Amino acid sequence: MTAACSFLVPGDIATRTGGYGYDRRIVDGLRLLGWDVEVASLGAGYPMPDAAAREQARALAEALPDGRLAVVDGLAFGALPELAGRQARRLRWVALVHHPLCLETGLSPALRQQLFDSERRALACVRGVIVTSASTALALAGFEVPAERIAVVEPGTDPAPMAQGAGGAGLSLLCVASVTPRKGHALLVEALAGLAHLSWVLHCAGSLDLDPACAAALRISIAKAGLRDRVMLHGELDEAALQPLFAAADAFVLPSFHEGYGMALAEALACGLPVISTSAGAIPDTVPADAGVLVEAGNVDALRQALHHLLTDAEWRARLAAGASAARDRLPCWVDAAARFGSALEGFVRLEPLVP
Repeated sequence: MTAACSFLVPGDIATRTGGYGYDRRIVDGLRLLGWDVEVASLGAGYPMPDAAAREQARALAEALPDGRLAVVDGLAFGALPELAGRQARRLRWVALVHHPLCLETGLSPALRQQLFDSERRALACVRGVIVTSASTALALAGFEVPAERIAVVEPGTDPAPMAQGAGGAGLSLLCVASVTPRKGHALLVEALAGLAHLSWVLHCAGSLDLDPACAAALRISIAKAGLRDRVMLHGELDEAALQPLFAAADAFVLPSFHEGYGMALAEALACGLPVISTSAGAIPDTVPADAGVLVEAGNVDALRQALHHLLTDAEWRARLAAGASAARDRLPCWVDAAARFGSALEGFVRLEPLVP
């Protein structure tokens, strides 16, 4: 019998973020392995769906046949505990958790607790959970999911040509991330504002529409710092448009407050780029010590110091680039990731749900 599953996602799976990119590549990989994979949207607005999105999710779940293996992206699954509970015996739920919802940056204590409680209740209804890093697996300990119900499937990384650098007097820094509070763009601009006497330009590629207020505040910060000509906000770019930015970059910078893996960091390593990032979440597992410098998340002084060292010490920068070049050969591939994902699903489908 052909292995089959429904892959349920919030919003549009074509959205250009790391999480959606993971979903797309896993779906493609499963299909190449012979799986029959149906992709469907649960509606928009997650993790705070409105009534219309909840109704769309309910109707979709109820339309699935009895016993269907349903893989649900955690951005939506953690927000649907009631639906998950009602269908826990009829459907075989598997949650794909990129990172717990409550670890998003900028949440009020009340909303953080609300999201934690909601996701904990939803995860009690699964046959299993797939996470994208060992760090995220550890983070689920507080959600009462047994370790044997959690499978780690790290993202793959496509081979890429080595970056050539800007080739001029100044350095080209690259940041690839949607402009949301968790990615730390405002902190990066603040750090670079103190290095305006050095020669550099920062290219930021990533959606400006996921959090319009955050994007607007970032533009104001850039203008106040007098960096309009040095910080370029390119918005969302496809692979073809990203390639020239990676090729012309001298280093990659991502001051995230949390990452469940950090696919953009792995992509930077695949290009042999030295990395400046933080020690938050799974980033230390993704970026080897000899390929980058990881500072405390939210520490602007430490970030500025690391950037100053990068911009002024060519020999040190070259050593980091050599470490990144060595790391690129150890990065997992998408074929293996899809195979591990499929194996995890085959194991989970035989289990009973956690709820009685």
